[in-house]
Amino acid sequence: MIIKKIFNNNAILARDLDNNEVVVMGSGIGFKKSVGETIEEKLVEKTFILKQKDASEKFKLLLEHIPSEHITLCGDIIDYAKNMLEVELNDYIYVTLTDHISNVLKLFDEGFTNPNPLIWEIKKFYPKEFKVALKALDSIEEATGKRLPEDEAANITLHLINAQFKSASNKVEDVAKQTKMVQDILNIVKYTFNIALDEKSISYERFVTHLRFFFQRLNKKQELEDTKEDDFLLKQVKAKYKEAYECMLKVEKYLEVALSDEEQLYLTIHIQRVTQR
Repeated sequence: MIIKKIFNNNAILARDLDNNEVVVMGSGIGFKKSVGETIEEKLVEKTFILKQKDASEKFKLLLEHIPSEHITLCGDIIDYAKNMLEVELNDYIYVTLTDHISNVLKLFDEGFTNPNPLIWEIKKFYPKEFKVALKALDSIEEATGKRLPEDEAANITLHLINAQFKSASNKVEDVAKQTKMVQDILNIVKYTFNIALDEKSISYERFVTHLRFFFQRLNKKQELEDTKEDDFLLKQVKAKYKEAYECMLKVEKYLEVALSDEEQLYLTIHIQRVTQR
């Protein structure tokens, strides 16, 4: 690999044998080096190849302002998340999560913390991601000696959820808002039927999953296409599951959007299933 730019003693920008632009990190890897020189392979500890150009550019900017140890720490956290969650994460996670954690550590030194009012909902709706985030707190403590509060695990969880969607236009704030809206919809169902929902049931899990992806479509203004078959099925479901249909209309009113026949159909069926005693 050939050095293209030196950020600091521990981080450089280089080109590999396939002519890919990569960020390479390692203790002393840039010390007394010059652009155009070859990297000593034995000094390489971590390599970042970001395929999304915009994410790559922002990541390089980040390297100029954030301690390299924070970059390495967050890279390890992201690698762990990928392995445990077994999902693809958008390249922007390297920018957003690294920037977030580095800023949190700085604020922590100044005596500030960032409470998350949705921690209870986040724990409930995203248990796998929250478990990974708790492990991230362990890694942060091991690397820095600083134990961040559990609220910070909730904040990290939102970054992990956001990175599971391909579009880079999503914001962590949107995920937080959607999490609250999922809880609001569950409350509408709960109070309409005057029952406690079985949060361990498959129907509950499917309903929450449907709502999560429904909000992604809503956020991107993507609508499912209506067909005559959907209209026919909706009429059948409306007649068979009157209470569930009426509850769906309350949800539609809460959302303040006109739902397609297919969305109405799926929501009604999910509501019927999750409320079956």
